[in-house]
Amino acid sequence: MADKRDYYEVLGVDKNADDAAIKKAYRVLAKKYHPDMNPGDKEAEAKFKEASEAYAVLSDAEKRRQYDQFGHAAFEGGGGGTGGFDFNFNDMGDIFGDIFGDFFGGGRSRRASNSPMKGQNIRTRIVIDFEEAVFGCEKEIDVTIKDECSSCHGSGAKAGTSPVTCSKCGGKGQVMYTQQSLFGAMRSVQTCPDCNGTGKIVKEKCPDCRGTGYISSRKKIQVSVPAGIDDGQSIRIRDKGEPGTNGGPRGDLLVEVSVRRHPIFQRDGYNLYSTAPISFAQAALGGDVRISTIDGDVLFNIKPGTQTDTKIRLRGKGVPSLRNKTVRGDQYVTLVVQVPEKLSEAQREALLAFDNAMGGTMEKGAGNGSEGQETKKEEKGKKKKSFKDIFS
Repeated sequence: MADKRDYYEVLGVDKNADDAAIKKAYRVLAKKYHPDMNPGDKEAEAKFKEASEAYAVLSDAEKRRQYDQFGHAAFEGGGGGTGGFDFNFNDMGDIFGDIFGDFFGGGRSRRASNSPMKGQNIRTRIVIDFEEAVFGCEKEIDVTIKDECSSCHGSGAKAGTSPVTCSKCGGKGQVMYTQQSLFGAMRSVQTCPDCNGTGKIVKEKCPDCRGTGYISSRKKIQVSVPAGIDDGQSIRIRDKGEPGTNGGPRGDLLVEVSVRRHPIFQRDGYNLYSTAPISFAQAALGGDVRISTIDGDVLFNIKPGTQTDTKIRLRGKGVPSLRNKTVRGDQYVTLVVQVPEKLSEAQREALLAFDNAMGGTMEKGAGNGSEGQETKKEEKGKKKKSFKDIFS
């Protein structure tokens, strides 16, 4: 046994893994390598056997204790442990019945199907404006909801009659099957096909609900959208979902929120991002500029000589936190210097005067361009002259 792999390594779990983690890991490996899923594959069969042996030891508290103390030697005749463990697939019936409850037959679990179970959740969707997501709002939605039939009180049976115990499962809601495999008999648990897990059979159905026990109707539900909710998040309204079975509680109503885009603001978490145009005069001279926020316009004082793409931060002008609406993110604004596309003659003259005061960049640019052209012509003429001189 010296060449055996560590059982924890075989299952791919940590040595401190709990029973649930060990069971989950074995379940994955067993489904992957089971011989019935890999007919004729000897390697898969070997891996299945190795994983099953590891699970048989680690799922048993006493065997796991011995293995943790002595390793594989714990189960060898001359080892330091108590010994006596002889792995045999014929003894794995209970393990397979537990692990493969829905793998070999579709049963949900070993728990009785006719025990109280919570109803299914209902999902719907609402569309709200950007501002409504930031500050919260109230919405009313129409949802189809099932309620207990008033005629049969949820039994599904016609008035004056009652459901009878299912003869196939004896009222348990589940049936057990035994299958023969390469490694012996394996037991699996299935939901009873006759009563669908209820343990009861309705012979005469209620005419109002057609034996379902429930009546569907459209209802208006008030939805409180919390401040700070983001696109794609859901609001849970408890006990507004499908009715439970066998006395179980109702499910919940999950309302997914879709937020419309805003023409100015973009959101990232609890922060907002936007751009703000400023004039050349404002950028050069500084002073107060008007900036749009989700709360309304505010004045922000910029420094003289502010360049385009300068970023400023407005603290507390972002989105409220879902946990505490008094705590808000920030707004980050990118300032963009606007260049006028059309100028009047007076504006043009004023701008040229300003340029002259700054050193005459317009004249220098034009001069440099003219001089450059003349220089190129002279050089071109010189090249032609030297060319003639050579071949004259």
